[in-house]
Parts: sequence; C-alpha cells; structure tokens
Amino acid sequence: MPEASSVLADLVRDEGRRVLATLIRTTGSMTVAEDAVQEAAISALEHWPRDGVPDNPRAWLTTVARRKAVDAIRREAARGDKEVRAMDLTNDPGDVPDSVVRDDELRLVFTCCHPALSLANQTTLSLTTLCGLSVADTARLMLTTEGAMARRLTRAKHKIAVAGIPYRIPPDAELPERLAAVATTVYLLFTAGVAGGDEPVRPQLCDEAIRLGRLLVELLPDESSLQGLLALMLLNDARRETRTNSAGELVLLADQDRSQWDATRIAEGAALVDGALRRSRHRAGRFELEAAIAACHATARTYDETDWTDIIALYDALLRLTPTAVVRLNRAVAVGERDGAAAGLDELDQLSGLERFHLWHACRAELLARLGRIEQAAAAYESALACTPPAADRRHIERRMAASR
Repeated sequence: MPEASSVLADLVRDEGRRVLATLIRTTGSMTVAEDAVQEAAISALEHWPRDGVPDNPRAWLTTVARRKAVDAIRREAARGDKEVRAMDLTNDPGDVPDSVVRDDELRLVFTCCHPALSLANQTTLSLTTLCGLSVADTARLMLTTEGAMARRLTRAKHKIAVAGIPYRIPPDAELPERLAAVATTVYLLFTAGVAGGDEPVRPQLCDEAIRLGRLLVELLPDESSLQGLLALMLLNDARRETRTNSAGELVLLADQDRSQWDATRIAEGAALVDGALRRSRHRAGRFELEAAIAACHATARTYDETDWTDIIALYDALLRLTPTAVVRLNRAVAVGERDGAAAGLDELDQLSGLERFHLWHACRAELLARLGRIEQAAAAYESALACTPPAADRRHIERRMAASR
C-alpha cells in the first residue's frame, strides 16, 4: 500500500537521522556512518513490510548500522583493528537513555559548526547531515542553487576529513565561537518546517528544532541569544494549527484564527523574550530582536491591532546587526502595513539580491494589487512562480494571482 510505504519511509528517515548522530560518534567517520545508516535503512525497508516494524525501530537500525559499519571498517586494510574493537556491539542500543541520543545529536551539530569551516559550510553540513534536509531544501533556505549547495557540502565533508576535526562537543572555552552557527542551524531547521518545503508545515522539523533549542538552553542557561532562539521558535510555532486551512492550503497571518493559537507556547515564548532582553542588557542580538518581533505579532489581539511602529523599530535595530536583504524585505512589508502599499512597494524596489527569492516577487505583487496595478501585479506573480517555489507556496501564489484579476 503506497500510504503505508510512505509512513514507513518517514519512520526510517526520522529514526535514521538520530542513529546517524550516534554512529558518527561511535565510528569517528562521517562517511562510514552515512554509508552504514543508508544500508541499514535499505534493510529496514526490505524487512519491516514483511516482518513488521520492531518495537524499538531506532535500536533495530542502530544494531544493523553498527554491524554494517564494522564490516566496512574490516574491509579497509589501511585501518587497524582499533576502530573495530571500539565499536561495542554487545550493548543493546535500546538500553541507551534518550539523553545520550540527544547529546549525540547535539555533539554532531557542534562538530559541523567547527570554526575551521566557513559559516555557510557549517550550517550546510548541519542541515543536510544531522537534520536530514535535502540539498534542494537547504539551497532554498540559503538562497542559492542546488548545484552550488551540493558542492559546498562536498567541500565541507572533505575539510572535516582532512583536518581530522573530532566528533565531540567542544570544551566550554570553545562554545562561544560556535554558538552563532549552531543557533542559526537550529533556526534554519525550524524555518524549513514552517516555510521550506512542498508541505505547508512539516511538524517533525519544527519539533526537532524546538527540542534542540531546549537542549541548548539547558546547556547554556545564561546565554540570552539561546533564550531568544527558543522564544522565537515557540512564538512562531504557536500558530502551527492555523497556518493552513482544512484543505491544507496556506493561510496568511492576517487571516489566521487567533483564538486557535497555542496560548501556552505564547506565554512561554513571551516570558523567554523578557528574560533574554533583560539578560542582554540593551545589547540584544539577532534572536532576541527577532523573538521580540514575533512577540509583537503573537500578543496582538487582532491583526489590525499589531504595533507596526514597534516592529519597524525592532527591524531597524536588527538591520544594524544583520543588514541582510531578507531582513530588509521583512521591514519593507511592515512599512507597507503601517504607511500603505505605495510606501512598502518603494522599500521593496530599493532592495537588491532577491531576484531569485520568490517571496520578494510575491510581496511586490501583493502591494501592486492593492494599488490597483493589476497587470504589473500579474507580472510579479509570474516572476515569483518562475523562481520555482515549494509546492505549497506555488499553490498559494497561483490563488492570489487569480484573485487579483
């Protein structure tokens, strides 16, 4: 049955990601671990439909993957028996507590975010290796081509192998220099869950990012940027159930039913924002500011009551820290809401570097439509579609384009 096969494939993929983190620690080799987990996943897809899904799928995959890895290591004459002996197959991976597995995953994030790699390579490696995102998804998040992303990933893995970068959480003294990349990776994973794929929302990615965010806060409870990161994700995730309608189509923020937002997550997120801003002592970083913006949206009783002036001021502060085109795009949208479509369109038209970003074209189209410039709006919608957006975004753009005519 195709549906059952799809569910099984999702289970193998999700559990395999966690097994990979453990196996990389065990083998000390990303290549060996990836190959072994892939072989174990193939075995699962062959055996589980016939024999049934085991009670502990992760333990099953871990055992098979470890055996595949040992076989691979034994076949490599250049490698001695030391690595093979290090792989203890007598332990039942099902007995390993969840905290150890989580530490393995966090260890791999910190490994991928080694300062010997560029920031772009750090996040690319983490998103594709640990988080299980496709090269296409990662390229979309990083606003680049799939080919360029594949080359970046290859270079990053090669550098880790050549430099002998260890697969471990670094000493406390080395944590600060990696935090920015680690936090960015976790947030990009969350972003992929809400806006980075063909499905309107991918809950498993959102949940994984929030889980990693909580682990980071536990690891460094006094770090305001991590509190801001967790707050940002919680506040945005509070709207999860209202991001799509009953047909599974995207619903814009202005049209969402706020009574269905998760009040518990909003309360937790807002408290984290307050704590992060106090802790940062008027030197708030990127995630604290973005979380404060999210709090403005989440705590407004209606869309019309949104304090766009505060939001624009927060974007101005954010631009001083991270003057990126995407931040400018979001600020321009806020200007359009506060000062009118013409003002917002003027802001958007001053931006550069977003020609391949479908949301820039879509935002221009929306403002042009509000101004009654229907033909120009249609052209902007066509440009957005030409950027090959994810399927959910494509359907939404097509609906908006049809409604504007």
